[in-house]
Amino acid sequence: MKSSKLHLVSAALLSFTIPALAHHGTGASYDLSHPMTLQGTVTEFHYANPHPQLFFDVADDKGNVVHWSGEFYPNPSQLQQGGWGKRRSEAALAPGTKITVTVAPSRAGTQVGAILKLLNDKGEVLLGVAGGGPGEVPQGGAPPPTPPDQKPSDQKKE
Repeated sequence: MKSSKLHLVSAALLSFTIPALAHHGTGASYDLSHPMTLQGTVTEFHYANPHPQLFFDVADDKGNVVHWSGEFYPNPSQLQQGGWGKRRSEAALAPGTKITVTVAPSRAGTQVGAILKLLNDKGEVLLGVAGGGPGEVPQGGAPPPTPPDQKPSDQKKE
C-alpha cells in the first residue's frame, strides 16, 4: 500500500516537472556564447504568450534585405511589471521603427534569435531589455509618451 502511494506521488511530481523543463530550452535553441548585434527596421511585433515576438529586416553586406525574428525572454506579465504594457510596447515597436538589437542566434543557423538587448534609434532601451538574459524583469527604458492634454512638466516623476 505504501509503495503504491509513493509511486503515485512520484508520478504526479514528474508530470509537473517535465513540461516545465520542456518549455525553457533557450540554451538548447540559441547560442548565448556568440551574441550578434544587428541594425534593422521593425516589420511586425506580436505581444503574446508565452513570449512576445519581433520581426525585423536587416540589410546584409551586399544590401540585400534579410528577414529576422526574435523572441523576448520576458513574458507579457514580466513586461507589464516593468511598465511595458501592450499599448506602450506596440507603440515603441511600430512597423518602420529603426532598432539595434542584440540576439543570441539560433543554433540551427536560421535568422532567428533570443533578444538580449533592444534599443531604438535614440539609444533608448525598449521593453526594458538591456542584456540581462533569461528571466530578466524589464526595467525602465524610454518614458511613456506624454498625453496630449498634459505638459511634460506635469508628469509625475518616478
